[in-house]
Amino acid sequence: MAVVRRQLGIRSVGHTGTLDPFATGLLIVLVGRATRLARFLADLPKTYEATVRFGAATATDDGTGDVLRTAMPAQWPGREVMIAAAQGFVGRHLQRPPAFSAKHVAGERSHALARAGRSVELAPVEVSVYQVQVVEWTPPDLRLVATVGSGMYVRALARDLGERLDIPAHCASLRRTRIGSFDVAAAEHPEVASNDRLLAPAQLLGHLPVRTLSDAEAVDVGFGRDVVRDEGEAAVVSLVAADGRLVAVAEALDDRWHPTVVLESAA
Repeated sequence: MAVVRRQLGIRSVGHTGTLDPFATGLLIVLVGRATRLARFLADLPKTYEATVRFGAATATDDGTGDVLRTAMPAQWPGREVMIAAAQGFVGRHLQRPPAFSAKHVAGERSHALARAGRSVELAPVEVSVYQVQVVEWTPPDLRLVATVGSGMYVRALARDLGERLDIPAHCASLRRTRIGSFDVAAAEHPEVASNDRLLAPAQLLGHLPVRTLSDAEAVDVGFGRDVVRDEGEAAVVSLVAADGRLVAVAEALDDRWHPTVVLESAA
């Protein structure tokens, strides 16, 4: 974030979801007034390329932590067994977050407690896995691509995959390649970020339905006033002006759209 602030000369900078310290890849960075849109992007599905390394379990569920247990099978499972085991996680299930994570425990980050040597036992949470594809199985490494929901840890998936196969495992590499419709191939490196390459706020919310406002409605919404909602319209929409500018994001309130985040104030 500090690099982006320096490059753009903007103090207000945020993001829509952290990357693990050892991971690489895509991070959506919001600047200026667009930081207020973070909550509408946080739940987008995320796609990762990962390498699961079998034979060792670690304290962090990745390659940066202390090794807790090692074991090698007399014979490695075949590719079809690995595919079936990986795809068995598709759907909704309970996952125990890693002890070294950003989850809060009694007001403190669990990774801070774990690094201080304090015992951390996080309660399982329900997560979604939309797709898991095995790319290559060359023991002890399994390369896969996973598309998951918010709050799902791929390094915990690596740990759990090892437990399911009774072979200790951890996530040896992790790269986020997509967030919703955003692809890492189109991303800018923070060191070369520039104001003229920023996306317009409306482009960030392409996953939301769009309601185009009349000039009069745009003024009302700019003052935070509700506008008429037609029956059957979605629960959350982007309210845009005739020229496509994002005026606000609104949530359904009976037969009205209630602006919850106003970007184009009329005041």
